Amino acid sequence: MAFNELRAISTFVKAAELGSLRQAATAQAITPQAASQALGQLESHLGVRLFHRTTRSLSLTEEGSQFLEAAQPGLSTLQKALHGARRGREEIAGPLRIVAARSVMLEVLWPVLEEFCRMYPLVEPDVQLDDRIGNWVEDRVDVGFRSGTPPEGGVIARRLLPLQLVVCATPAYLARHGTPTRIEDLAQHRCSGFRHPSTGKLMPWEFQVGEDIVSRAIPSTLSTNDVELESRAVLAGQAIGQLVGVTAAPLVRSGQLVPLLTEYLAEHLALYVYYGSRVAQTTRVRAFIDLAVARVANNPQFFLLPHELLPAAAKSRRRKKA
Repeated sequence: MAFNELRAISTFVKAAELGSLRQAATAQAITPQAASQALGQLESHLGVRLFHRTTRSLSLTEEGSQFLEAAQPGLSTLQKALHGARRGREEIAGPLRIVAARSVMLEVLWPVLEEFCRMYPLVEPDVQLDDRIGNWVEDRVDVGFRSGTPPEGGVIARRLLPLQLVVCATPAYLARHGTPTRIEDLAQHRCSGFRHPSTGKLMPWEFQVGEDIVSRAIPSTLSTNDVELESRAVLAGQAIGQLVGVTAAPLVRSGQLVPLLTEYLAEHLALYVYYGSRVAQTTRVRAFIDLAVARVANNPQFFLLPHELLPAAAKSRRRKKA
């Protein structure tokens, strides 16, 4: 329509309630001229006169009375709906749909979500463990977390932390089978393999060699499409594995795993938080993103620092000097 029907009807109803077009304009924070124009446009659109107007009085015509009786309930319902939507945007309550990879959710994001739920018990999280980026609108996603490369598809993404690819094994495995010192040595070892959940193909291991990231197809003696099962196999001493840093870091720090081939460690991948719009976010979505950034972004808990990646011999020398 060439005019704002909702504003015109609201002006009409308010003028009928207050008995004054000027007071109706004040109540709606518009000028009297704008109120008069809106009412005139509404009457022209309907083809009837709604008010008898003089300079001092305002009274409904018969058609105006009938229109008021029909319009008031619907306008009241619509105004309540608008108020509820605005309140939902302002309150930290209601549904929160989150998409994340299983490994990232369990290792990194569950503590964030648990804290958020304690802070805002009226929020209702709906968590889907899935590393894909689907149809943002159809899936009704509020916030997602992706490991690897930045997500595409019209979403806003923020890098949270590096995802190191750490080759590691248990001390017991290394005592039995020896320690690889070159990438080529892995061919003589029992290695784990990770199958891509979507394609079923074994993922190559990736290494930083000089300025380049190189991929190597490492023969596997144990393969799986679940990162938790792979890490358990490595922890059991069944294989050498290339684990993501968020999984490997606490196990290396506790002495359960030893980092290997650290001079070739790749950290070109990252964890990203992504969402659809900064403008249309509800308060609960913004609050969750802010908390995730505060707790996760560049948190050294989730990756190994340079001194933790020193070869075992160098660590031993460092301890003696200390």
